[in-house]
Amino acid sequence: MYKILVPSLLAFSLSACQLNLVNTDQPQAPDIPVETQASTQLQGLIEKSWLITLDASPDFAYSQGNLDKAGQLTDLSPLALANLNKRRQVILYSLMALDRGPLTKEEKINAQILQDQLQNNVDLYRYKDHYLPISSESGFHAYIASIAKARFATERDYGNYIAKLKALPTYFAQQTHWLQQGLDSGITPPKITLKGFEESISAFIVPVEQSGYFKPFTQYPKHFTDSQKTALTQEGHDLVQNTVLPLYRQFYDFMTLSYIPGARTSIATASLPDGEAFYENRVRYYTTLNMNSDQVHQLGLKEVKRIRAEMETIINEVGFKGSFADFLHFLRTDPQFYPTTAEELLKEAAYIAKKADAMLPKYFGKLPRTPYGIQEVPAEIAPKYTTGRYSGSNRDDEPGYYWVNTYALDKRPLYEMEALTLHEAVPGHHLQISLNTELTSLPNFRRYSYISAFGEGWGLYSEYLGLEAGFYQDPYSNFGRLTYEMWRAARLVVDTGMHAKGWSRQQALDFMASNTALSMHNVTTEIDRYISWPGQALSYKIGELTIKRLRAKAEDALGEEFDIRAFHDAVLENGSVPMQVLEQQIDDFISAQKAIKGS
Repeated sequence: MYKILVPSLLAFSLSACQLNLVNTDQPQAPDIPVETQASTQLQGLIEKSWLITLDASPDFAYSQGNLDKAGQLTDLSPLALANLNKRRQVILYSLMALDRGPLTKEEKINAQILQDQLQNNVDLYRYKDHYLPISSESGFHAYIASIAKARFATERDYGNYIAKLKALPTYFAQQTHWLQQGLDSGITPPKITLKGFEESISAFIVPVEQSGYFKPFTQYPKHFTDSQKTALTQEGHDLVQNTVLPLYRQFYDFMTLSYIPGARTSIATASLPDGEAFYENRVRYYTTLNMNSDQVHQLGLKEVKRIRAEMETIINEVGFKGSFADFLHFLRTDPQFYPTTAEELLKEAAYIAKKADAMLPKYFGKLPRTPYGIQEVPAEIAPKYTTGRYSGSNRDDEPGYYWVNTYALDKRPLYEMEALTLHEAVPGHHLQISLNTELTSLPNFRRYSYISAFGEGWGLYSEYLGLEAGFYQDPYSNFGRLTYEMWRAARLVVDTGMHAKGWSRQQALDFMASNTALSMHNVTTEIDRYISWPGQALSYKIGELTIKRLRAKAEDALGEEFDIRAFHDAVLENGSVPMQVLEQQIDDFISAQKAIKGS
């Protein structure tokens, strides 16, 4: 039984004289200023919340220096999740009751972001999001395999890894329990989005020697003795053969014989229990604004119309004879636009990334110390994965990675690579996330958090920034930029259309396909992603439009004194923040710049 504890911080509301009523002869302690009380209470709540974050993820706790968590996997039992939720609720209610008047501006931002984070966790638990540890792209079974990619330098590292392998049966059982709960209550991804999902499981059902889980036992540090290597290899082989592979076979059978056949046939979040309320909750969470689904839908239609006109201009510029649909067909089918090898695609990405690195000093005063590399999307998840993504690191001695999907090369057009690279690498996700992590003045819950409207809005804004920096000289590449912008605008329409307005999957596919030059493979994987991840796709365009509007506001206010480097530094200086906080941040920047120029 979990006992709810009232935070001890509340004791700070007692004055010193109340604590000394018995012996009035003793000297009275000075009153604690209201500002100090409020700050102390907030700091205590921040620390308690951070402990919950560490308790919720042993792997993250280990990355933060808790070596006792090294061999553990996340406990996803009903009791563990219920306890985490209750602990979060206690802090949330205390935070909501906190008098924020005496807090500094920075403390008020901390309080708001922490409240948003806690509220989201409580909301997700209430709406039973833990019933869905899989999506159209992948699932827990693929992500947990990353434990085999840890650093193996000592015998203790191998011991911790072996402990995790031994914990996998409990982990898989817990996740499968939640999947079954979802199946019983109708909370599953739509069946149509799970077509081919079993391939992401069968990719792990291979001979032991070919398993990624066995790879650490095939390459040892030089200082390991032969006897150490022999013993570890034998134990690793036995665990992969008798524990890991049977788990994947059992999970494959569960998914193909029970889960996928029983998954819901509807695609709308509104069709789930409490689905309408949940979707509107997701709209507010992912936009960080007080918008509803209809407002987002209408904004999307307006943006689609504007971008379509710009696309038509480029079609006329290249002298293409035919309709808009004919031009999209030409882009999707002409071999000149597609790589023939994975190496060609990766080299193109690397070349663009290096050009992007060179633009940074002109547009940013502060740059991150953390470098990034380029990797292929792991083969086991590539077929249903998005075209590219950024994968950061929680360690200061490891780089981030720009992932490029090399699966189905005839669906990976080169004319999209400039926009993709600027978004995922620099000046997009890598630069923003690395700077965020390196802001040691921020509390940890902000350094390691990601607000989608800010991060994805920044990524899309970075694509636009490339236009100023001299990218997209080829009209087809510029059309690729516009098709990426159109892709994000169309998301506002199709996401709200499917989840709140009764659109069918086919309607969404047709709308996306008729307005963007994305390959049909990408269109399909994207639509299925929106179906199984409601609301997240809204954050990109909403965030980008906000950043663009704030830049225009700063340019108008400062005129010739506007400094693009100072503006970008001001946007990024406090890490990932909600859009309303960013608005105040830029207002403060404008005032400060005026004061400097005025002096």
